[in-house]
Parts: sequence; structure tokens; C-alpha cells
Amino acid sequence: MNRRNFVTSSAVWAAMGAGAAGDAPAKTGAKPRFVLGCQSGPTDEKRLQFFARHSVRNICGYPAESEERGYPTVEELLRLKESAAKWDIAVDMVAPSFLASTHIDRTKRPAIMLGQSPERDRDIEKIQNLIRNCARAGIPAVKYNMSILGVLRTERTPGRGGTTLSTWRLREAKEQPPLTRAGKVTADLYWERIDYFLARVVPVANEFKIRIACHPHDPGVPPVRGYQGVDAVLGTVEGLKKFVSLHESPFHGLNFCQGTVSEMLQEPGKEIFDVIRYFGSRKKIFNVHFRNIRGKRDDFQEVFPDEGDVDFVEAIKAYREVDYPYMLMPDHVPHHADDPGSLQAFAFCYGYIRALIQAADRLA
Repeated sequence: MNRRNFVTSSAVWAAMGAGAAGDAPAKTGAKPRFVLGCQSGPTDEKRLQFFARHSVRNICGYPAESEERGYPTVEELLRLKESAAKWDIAVDMVAPSFLASTHIDRTKRPAIMLGQSPERDRDIEKIQNLIRNCARAGIPAVKYNMSILGVLRTERTPGRGGTTLSTWRLREAKEQPPLTRAGKVTADLYWERIDYFLARVVPVANEFKIRIACHPHDPGVPPVRGYQGVDAVLGTVEGLKKFVSLHESPFHGLNFCQGTVSEMLQEPGKEIFDVIRYFGSRKKIFNVHFRNIRGKRDDFQEVFPDEGDVDFVEAIKAYREVDYPYMLMPDHVPHHADDPGSLQAFAFCYGYIRALIQAADRLA
């Protein structure tokens, strides 16, 4: 971004009346203030120190729990919060140990997405118990996926400074195997399974006032024809609009992966801002994966936030415009052999996002 655009943007921010400068709480009557967050794990002492060193004060955490039980107890959630609090970090969200972005052929608990009863009813009960326990432990949100295909990618491609980039080129993709263990999953069948889940989980979220945030399908695949026999219905903006309209509730919304949504678009650098405004103005964004891409639907690379097709200054202005008040977190960072675990890449993203947040606050 050049200096002229930065100065121009400051005038727009000034007109928005955002929160107070620096780390001070927002003034009464000011717009809600989003915060830098992260979801990388495990949430152990070493990772919490890493967060604290880089000014990450809000996280999606991963509590220690029994794999057999399938959800954390209140005590386990409280221990997670206490461990984070030692480093002045708040646990704003947790994720279940299943319903992750894992391919159905590799997941240990596939019943919800396979539509298998009574197994799926037992797993839905585990999600219900997680929601109840979060309420009792004072953790306000849960993120999850409703994925069959997981995160699809082709061969990594070169990035700056010797990095490699996560890449998806549909024309190069090989559907191996041709069908997953889910078999042929049409849009109607996929929606039926989603509806079955939401009908049983949204009322519990309502009762306990816990936000449940679903991640879109990453990437979008061809509608109707699908990929590996699956028509992934949460891989388009229209699909996401339908999703949030089912079992309407202020506690049912999106883990809005800006990168994934950009991957759905033909011109993400132009189109993403109106998508942010659509879901943000309806209060359906409960968490943001604040990452960038270069390319478009069916042909993209995941890049550092400062080098993609989406102007992050414009994006953060859009979140401010719709009063988005939760976490902005990096995701899917580039890899390098000298950076095992991608900690350097995450540190760069933390600094970049934090600087944007501070600029948004102070220029207002």
C-alpha cells in the first residue's frame, strides 16, 4: 500500500468514530473494537508464552480432554482459562476435538457428516455438552466445521524469500479416490445433514447464549458435479447465506475465513468487501481468519497478508463499518524450511494485523 492511499484511508477512518487509541478500552458509545487473535495450538505453556511475546491477548484454545469422552469438562475448560490468564490471555473460543477441517476418510468421528444414526446423535450430544460446559466456564464461543472433503490443495508453489505457498488449481487436481467413504453426496443430502445438526445444536446455543461459528468449505468446488462425489454446499457465498438463515439465531453464525471466502470469488480484490458487509451487518461473523490470497476461484495461492489481491486496509475498514467486535487471526501461513512450525510467519502476521488494528484505532 502506498503513502497516498494510507493518508486517504486515515481520513475515512477518522469519519468512522472508532474506539480509543492504543490498548485502552473503547470509550462509551464508540464502535466495538476487534482484537488480534490466534488459533494455533497446542495451548500449552510454550505456545502461550509465544502469544504473549507477540501481543496476542485473545485466542481460540484447545483444552486437554479425554478422546473417548469427546468434549472437555468444566474443570478442563477452567484449567485452560487459568493457564492462559497467567500470561494475560483470554480464551474467547474453543473448538471441539472433532468436526474439524479433516477429510472424511481420515476423521475418527465421521457420523455427523455421514448422516449415520444413532452414532451421529451421540456425537451431537457431545457438541451440546461442550456448549453447556463453555457457558459454565465462561467461554463465549465455539468454532467448528461441517466438512466432508477437508482442505483440498494441489502441489505447493514458490513464494517470496524461499517460502512455499499452499495452492489450489482445480485443473491440476486429481480426485483420488473418485468417491470418499461418504459416497455420492448431493446438495440436497448435504443440506439435510446440516439441518439435522443445526436443529439439535442451535437451541442449546440459544439456551446457554454461546456463539457457534461454522467455517466455510475450503475451497469451493464445482456445484452439482462436486469433487470426489461431494457437492460442497458451503463453498459459495449463496450457500453461506442459506446456512445462516437456517434456524435463525443470534448465536448461529460463521467462523468467517476471509481467505476461504475470497477463494469463492472471481475478483476477490473487488468483491470481498461487500461480502464482509453482508454477513457483518447481520451480526453473523463470530470470528475472522484474516488471511490473503493471490488468484481467484479454482486457481489461487495463500500468501502473506501484505502481498495478496485483497487490500487489508480496506478489509479492516469494512469490519469496522459493520461493528465487528471479535478476533482477527492469521491462518494458513507460508512455509519455509528455516521456520519449523511457521512461528516466524505467524509472528509477521501478528505484527501486521496488530499494526492495522492500532492504525484503525488511533487514526480515528
